[in-house]
Amino acid sequence: MIQRIQTIFLLLAAACFAILFITPMATSDKPTAQFLSDKVYTVQDHIALLGLTILGATIAIVTIFLYNNRKLQIKLGYGIMLMAIVLSLMSFLFLTNDTVNQDTTAQIHDQWGMFIPLVSVLLAVLANHYIRKDDQLVKSMDRLR
Repeated sequence: MIQRIQTIFLLLAAACFAILFITPMATSDKPTAQFLSDKVYTVQDHIALLGLTILGATIAIVTIFLYNNRKLQIKLGYGIMLMAIVLSLMSFLFLTNDTVNQDTTAQIHDQWGMFIPLVSVLLAVLANHYIRKDDQLVKSMDRLR
């Protein structure tokens, strides 16, 4: 069952979390005091963002190998979705709080990294859909025996 389509979706979700390590979430033309001190806002700027990113990628990889326990796979898929949504919200809130507290006229530009967790939500939804289909297929085969 490891060669199923949900494996690809879960690998892509893990890759989305991993891409956040090299993709900036926002950039600025002037340095600010906290997160944009180097003019680049990434997940490494806050320990909570870093932890959610690592945890999300780890759960996505672990979920692939739990193909014998589809109910747990579905629950972990929901966990991946939750991690990605919380990561998006926290990164947005940290960025807006950082820029509101500053009196500078720095121009903040959102980058692709801000939207990548939302792609991992979509991939986790697709993986859960196909896990459920596999579960229904197995249950229908059990009824035929």
